Amino acid sequence: MIQLSRSRTVLLLSFLVILWGINWPLSKIALSYTPPILFAGLRTVLGGFILLGFALPRYKQLRFKETWVFYVISALLNIIIFYGMQSVGLRYMPAGLFSAIVFIEPVLLGLFSWIWLGEAMYTLKVIGLILGFVGVGVISSGGFSGDISAAGILLALGSALGWALGTVFVKKIGNLVDSIWMVTLQLITGGIFLLCIGSGFESWSSIEWKLPFIANLLFIAIFVIAFGWLAYFTLVGSGEASKVGSYTFLIPLIAIVCSSFMLHEAITLKLLAGLLLIVVSICCVNLQLKPKNVKGELDSKSNKSPA
Repeated sequence: MIQLSRSRTVLLLSFLVILWGINWPLSKIALSYTPPILFAGLRTVLGGFILLGFALPRYKQLRFKETWVFYVISALLNIIIFYGMQSVGLRYMPAGLFSAIVFIEPVLLGLFSWIWLGEAMYTLKVIGLILGFVGVGVISSGGFSGDISAAGILLALGSALGWALGTVFVKKIGNLVDSIWMVTLQLITGGIFLLCIGSGFESWSSIEWKLPFIANLLFIAIFVIAFGWLAYFTLVGSGEASKVGSYTFLIPLIAIVCSSFMLHEAITLKLLAGLLLIVVSICCVNLQLKPKNVKGELDSKSNKSPA
């Protein structure tokens, strides 16, 4: 297990939540210049090749013949399913509702971590996960207008499921692979696959290579994709996956705050109410009340020599 200091953990969590939060309005802006699957492939491939520069000096840790299947599975879950379904699904329903459904992921992650990673599941944690999801729903309820399709709901649920399973899988095999190579190859592998699919169903000529799109694409590829995923898996490898996942409930909040400035969307009382629920959720998931061992304390006192 990777050991992180408290200050580094806070720094990585802050970086992750802010960057992944701002990714939603940035992606919404970018999608006005490009088809969805090609965009998903472009940002992940670029992110992967950026990290390749950091991974190559660690070529001895790659051990590709023994570990290639891990990279393929991770790419399938975390890139192809998560980003592919996310990019297409945003075309089928309002972004607020889609985001709320995708961010059932921490709840699924808490459940899967309990089943497959043996992480503790206690009443306070269950309450926290539920409150976090409710908080996301309250925040995103402003976007519940418009047509809601079954396809959009299924794509959002599939995106959340892929992300949760991918996180548990990476945590499970974390000691068998190098973390930088894991992130790098899942991005490159998944991105190339998405580009192939996009090339078959979408047109490259539809992409408007204007400065706002290029700047947006590079920012997302470098900070959101490359360093964002690296920070996420570093945090997951340093502690309980479900506790790290609980902080991702903050991402829709950051997304809406950023959207209010970038896309002129309103901040409402629902946002403040959702924030309160999310803060309580994180406290519940990360706080485990342990009953005092009265018998143990009495035994310890009885074994002490008299002064």
